[in-house]
Amino acid sequence: MNILEIENLEASYDGIPVLSEINIQIEKGSFAAVIGANTAGKSSLLKSISGLMPHLNGTINFDGQSLTRLKAHEIPFLGIAHVPEGRHIFPMMDVRENLLLGGFVKKGNAAEVARNLETIFDLFPKLKERASQLAGTLSGGEQQMVAIGRALMSSPKLLLLDEPSHGLAPKIVQELHDTLLNIHASGVTILLVEQNTKLALSVATYAFVLQTGKIVLKGQSSALMDDPRIKKAYLGI
Repeated sequence: MNILEIENLEASYDGIPVLSEINIQIEKGSFAAVIGANTAGKSSLLKSISGLMPHLNGTINFDGQSLTRLKAHEIPFLGIAHVPEGRHIFPMMDVRENLLLGGFVKKGNAAEVARNLETIFDLFPKLKERASQLAGTLSGGEQQMVAIGRALMSSPKLLLLDEPSHGLAPKIVQELHDTLLNIHASGVTILLVEQNTKLALSVATYAFVLQTGKIVLKGQSSALMDDPRIKKAYLGI
């Protein structure tokens, strides 16, 4: 069963096209990735799903419901959480406050918010240690933990991740690799956008290759990892 279906998607900024002829199906419970060079349109794809693109044509259906006519603030209530590139945490609020903001779609269920907070602290023990620390004073890796944790506070059915490894040290990227696998194992469907092709193909089971706004290749991640075109263009092999 597909949880996300995108058909003939086109998107533009001020009349300048950034996506065209996008057709994607994401199965419920799967881990998919979108890889491609910078400016390929990867972030625009996630923004299209989240209702953040100003001009769209085509259809986007999530869990049987059309998203294309919804406003951006309505989409999280359906079960989609978006971790944007650059994290966009609130630096002058502490870690706990940042996380609790992610639970706003569950504001009528204090027990679930409390359970989710403890789940995040179990997933990221460092955040529990720094719960009262201003988020702006954290390291880049810790801020990424906050951004991901904030998204998970909404108990999402679909987690959208935009370049989560950007700017992180290699050791932290490896920790992120393990974290993403743990999140997926908990039952969350993930759509990951990554310029770090090796990371993306090592965690996702299926991937799409985006080039100048179009999908030019797709398949099982293991097959793409061995594809000479991917090796040459994205893995430097």
